[in-house]
Amino acid sequence: MTLRDDLPASLLPKDGSPPVEWVIAEAPVAYPDAVGEMEARVAAIAAGTARERIWLVEHPPLYTAGTSAHDEDLITPDRFPVFQTGRGGQYTYHGPGQRVAYVMLDLNRRRPDLRLFVATLEQWIIRTLDGFNIRGERRDDRVGVWVRRPDKGAEAEDKIAAIGIRVRRWVTFHGISINVEPELDHFDGIVPCGVKGHGVTSLADLGRIVTMPEVDAVMRREFEALFGETVR
Repeated sequence: MTLRDDLPASLLPKDGSPPVEWVIAEAPVAYPDAVGEMEARVAAIAAGTARERIWLVEHPPLYTAGTSAHDEDLITPDRFPVFQTGRGGQYTYHGPGQRVAYVMLDLNRRRPDLRLFVATLEQWIIRTLDGFNIRGERRDDRVGVWVRRPDKGAEAEDKIAAIGIRVRRWVTFHGISINVEPELDHFDGIVPCGVKGHGVTSLADLGRIVTMPEVDAVMRREFEALFGETVR
């Protein structure tokens, strides 16, 4: 079942809050380095000594296990490095051609509502995909954003974006990933997010051949509509 696409989703900051830093990594980032950087930044945001930040990265091929991961969902444990992580959710894949957005926002400056935060992340992804003429949809029984695939069957759906978050003192970290042009067979080593019976897709798989900077530009525009001003 699809959740209402008109679900109110906006987390604009309170008046007087500074713009969110918008940072794009110029080279692939090792996963432990990303976690360490997020931990330090979240602590600084909570202490009031740093701005909120959106950090866009790509990772080398790897799998991560969220707090709800099941061992049996790691099908080929020796294929890529596997990292335990404090985010919610189960197993996911990160790798080249996938845009990962680490979202470090202070919900105290916005609205301390986790359900609204997740809904707004979903809406951010949906609006980004719409910029490339792809209809992404929510599901009330599956986290992430999904695309109908009538070419594969009447009820077929593929996942195009994942969400996994953590919150500390109402400051968020971890975030979202959108499949732009990753190697889709790299997902075969896990049951992505514990969901069986559905596939994985990407913008390229759907015939949208775009560059990562093009995706980043649309992501930034749609982020600002939902979360407020950014600065580089």
